[in-house]
Amino acid sequence: MDNTVAQSNNTMANERTDSKGSGTMKVTLLRSPIGFNRNQLAVVKSLGLRRIRHTVEIKDTPAMRGMVHKVRHLVEVE
Repeated sequence: MDNTVAQSNNTMANERTDSKGSGTMKVTLLRSPIGFNRNQLAVVKSLGLRRIRHTVEIKDTPAMRGMVHKVRHLVEVE
């Protein structure tokens, strides 16, 4: 009986828990990264944002949330 409990707990530990809701979020660039730190320009480009009012749909993962948090003053999240 202990083996079945250990296996079921192991399965639960391997499931992905970082997605919330639909698993995606829409990010829109509202302000230009010109005049801000060069690292923030790199983050905006890596999110796939090309111009002001450009919207992209990205996966809702902790890495993407961290990137959006770094440029939160430039973007809007839906």
